[in-house]
Amino acid sequence: MYHGRTTGKGPSTPTQIYQQPPRLLIVHISLPSWADICSNLCEAMQNFFSLACSLMGPSRMSLFSLYMVQNQHECILPFVQVKGNFARLQTCISEIRTLQKEGCFRPQGTSLQLAVEDGLQQFKQYCRHVTTGSALTYTSLEITILTSQPGKEVVKQLEKGLKDTDLVRVRRLQVVEITKEALECTDSASPIEESSNDESSFLGTDIDLQTIDNDVVSMEIFFKAWLHNSGTDQEHIHLLLPSQSFSNISRARDKPMCLKCDLQERLLSPSLLPGTADGSLKMDDPKGDFSTLYQMTSQSSASYYKLRVIKALKSSGMCESVTYGLPFILRPTSCWQLDWNELETNQQHFHALCHSLLPTLPFRSTH
Repeated sequence: MYHGRTTGKGPSTPTQIYQQPPRLLIVHISLPSWADICSNLCEAMQNFFSLACSLMGPSRMSLFSLYMVQNQHECILPFVQVKGNFARLQTCISEIRTLQKEGCFRPQGTSLQLAVEDGLQQFKQYCRHVTTGSALTYTSLEITILTSQPGKEVVKQLEKGLKDTDLVRVRRLQVVEITKEALECTDSASPIEESSNDESSFLGTDIDLQTIDNDVVSMEIFFKAWLHNSGTDQEHIHLLLPSQSFSNISRARDKPMCLKCDLQERLLSPSLLPGTADGSLKMDDPKGDFSTLYQMTSQSSASYYKLRVIKALKSSGMCESVTYGLPFILRPTSCWQLDWNELETNQQHFHALCHSLLPTLPFRSTH
């Protein structure tokens, strides 16, 4: 497949390719629900970090910090590099297991607010004291609050408490409500759908509300999403459609219509797992050609690819070897640099294309 590539300012480097934002996780403990959540959360965190700390290639997760909020906030783990640090993270998870599960305590109304402010302050201090000339630069922080309290109430509490706080360094502030339905109902919603950004409800300024089920698998899937690129600084692909085939949605008949799209990984390459880097999975090697698409999705402002549609082919006539490899999901872009009207129009055109493909389910041939 031949593709055109447009490059922005500055060279791309491996650290740019895989660099994910630093993350602050705040676990909001409330009794008696903590007794039901603790073991699931600790097992999910241990499974996730055993993977994140040992993945081959450049680190997909940079800095991580952990706070606990009971009657007051406490920093369990200051900001540390994730890769190669499993022993320290495991110690923190063991400490979480020992926290109070029964009885009662009087929670302070400002504890969550103070945890956010303290974590943000520690992040700023870390950035000031990081080694001068380091290839890694941290400009923004993602904050996730795990709670069993009603999510909307927590959001309102944060909006009120943080209204005078400078959040310019916060890339995303997310409240994740751990629901109790999974304890009584086995027919719960798919954890993949629950952890999707598309299912999130935005309440207030810069606060994202989401729910996950209280089971190990759902929590693991939520954490593993941290390993995938979710940047919105630059669209990843420009899909050029022939105007004669889409004249009803493209005004300029002699100019191809451009759909701006993002790529999302569906699976992690098995070659990234320890013990598999033996050359047998060369196509999936993070340094090989196959991962070029993923690398491109993670270059915040370095480049995007142009793919031109030349022909529609039925899937029944397509050899499976042509599509062999790890799957990616193509979505309409959510790049913040585009205005709302352009984002909405682009999304409508993307869905129109998907609708036109449904009757015969063809593959689009590009070059």
